[in-house]
Amino acid sequence: MRLLLVEDDIMIGEAVLDLLRAEGYAVDWVKDGAMADTALLTGPYDLVLLDLGLPRKHGLDVLKSLRARHDRVPVLIATARDSVPQRIEGLNAGADDYVLKPYDLDELLARIRALLRRASGRAEPVYEHRGVSINPATREVNAGGHPVVLSAREWAVLEPLIARPGMVLSRAQLEDKLYGWSNEISSNAVEVYIHGLRKKLGADIIQNVRGVGYMVPKA
Repeated sequence: MRLLLVEDDIMIGEAVLDLLRAEGYAVDWVKDGAMADTALLTGPYDLVLLDLGLPRKHGLDVLKSLRARHDRVPVLIATARDSVPQRIEGLNAGADDYVLKPYDLDELLARIRALLRRASGRAEPVYEHRGVSINPATREVNAGGHPVVLSAREWAVLEPLIARPGMVLSRAQLEDKLYGWSNEISSNAVEVYIHGLRKKLGADIIQNVRGVGYMVPKA
């Protein structure tokens, strides 16, 4: 999954960036509202973690511009502004959830996972498909009742596919889940990780759609 972190506080930004990358997310970090606008216009992202008190353009204005373009990407506002009217204003502008600073990092991750589940149309915390189950909270994977160890990037390829059975994702879309701006993209990386997933989870877990991309077939 690819996330956009919008945070002008360097100390907070570095801590959150390290946390999210350790959890296997591809993360781009911008430090002001104008840069956030540019990043969101060139996306795509699976979730935006948005501060409000930003230089150059206020976070609420970034959010309003995003929703005016009918972009439905989940937005989690992270801010020290904890008054009820301010929270209502953010939710009414199109935010999906709020987390208040200073926030607990485990709570932050739980809220991110919940929003990603909701965006994929699922309420249950564990994805199960054709004998394979994955738990985004613990990163546990089971196939046929047996635990399977995946690398962080194998996970990053599998999760968006298994979350939406029947949806085809192109190689470019999967690369977006794997890499942030600072990473060099290997030309055959997606194919390598899919090969590894098939060896670990079964040859039929991910199917090629010729000339289009890859999908986890519907049950």
